Amino acid sequence: MSQKKFKLVECPRDAMQGLHDFVPTELKSEYLNLLLQVGFDTLDFGSFVSHKAIPQMSDTEEVLSRLDLSNTSTKLLAIVANLRGVENAVKHQQIYYLGFPFSISETFQQRNTNSSISQSINTVEQMLSLCDKNDKTAVIYLSMGFGNPYGDEWNYEIVEKWADVLVGKGVKILSLADTVGVSTPEKITDILPKLIEKFANIEIGIHLHSTPAERFEKIEAAYHSGIKRIDSALKGFGGCPMAADDLTGNIATEDVISFLNSKGEELSLDMNKWSEAMSLSGKIFG
Repeated sequence: MSQKKFKLVECPRDAMQGLHDFVPTELKSEYLNLLLQVGFDTLDFGSFVSHKAIPQMSDTEEVLSRLDLSNTSTKLLAIVANLRGVENAVKHQQIYYLGFPFSISETFQQRNTNSSISQSINTVEQMLSLCDKNDKTAVIYLSMGFGNPYGDEWNYEIVEKWADVLVGKGVKILSLADTVGVSTPEKITDILPKLIEKFANIEIGIHLHSTPAERFEKIEAAYHSGIKRIDSALKGFGGCPMAADDLTGNIATEDVISFLNSKGEELSLDMNKWSEAMSLSGKIFG
């Protein structure tokens, strides 16, 4: 039996944020409370961002007040896009992680957070300071980490350069994010081992988007690259509305679970609660 310890990050926020019809707060909360009982390391449950930009997440604070954390070891993660979001999120004792999308594509950084890369570095610095003061942990997503559709320059050296800058600022968790599904098994196995080796004291994660046909080969490539922190979403729902990648959803959690089980990994998940969440998801995603 392998001794690897995987941190599975379930991402219902990513799955729901682009839905056209608003999911009622009560239904969101019921769904999240089921997922909290499955046993994931982390639940990406909501975001403190512009209600105009992402109206689906306008009820994040009310949802948070309805979550039952009394019988779960799962840690809550909230996404923020600017300093105002950070300041709002750190007020909530229940939140453990704050996630910030740091794009190595200048075009997407402007599109996603309405700020430049240089301005976003400043935001990360202030975020790290506020996290330290409020007993939170920052997770920085290296967005567009495998390429971008905008024609912005991309190569491994650019990925490594910004990882180096962020680690130098004090970031302890970096998650390489595909965002638009342009990763390939070849890119994954080329990039991840180098990052993991170079930043041996940093927790490296992966947040992939994919078409269903390519999911398993990407999961396998990440696994053999030595990754331990894996983001995914039930049934592979989701996609980034700010990137208009409506053809590439998240990696499906059930595929991650199936693959890791096939490798003899001990995940310690409550599959009965998982089945309940799978059933309830139909009311949210149709």
